[in-house]
Amino acid sequence: MRPETTITEIQFVPVKPQDGLVGFASFVLDQKYYVGSVAVRTRLNGVGYRLVYPAKKVGEKSFQTFHPIDLSTGKEIEDKVSAKVYEILNGGSDEIYGQGN
Repeated sequence: MRPETTITEIQFVPVKPQDGLVGFASFVLDQKYYVGSVAVRTRLNGVGYRLVYPAKKVGEKSFQTFHPIDLSTGKEIEDKVSAKVYEILNGGSDEIYGQGN
């Protein structure tokens, strides 16, 4: 059994939407790591959000600097960040996105 992941201090800065990008998020992971510059984009089907972690470009190649390697941890982070995005962009109402509790 994996230890529970804690995601706190979630911040979201909206930008003028363009090509699915709606803003950037940051958060503290397990009270040990600050994770910043995470792009928040709409899903291709238009329902919900997905996270795109930073990458470093060297020449023509891009290398991811960090990202979750465990699917359940990635989903947990995405769910908590998405809830914050809904709260900020929709005044707390995420029912229209099918994400209501």
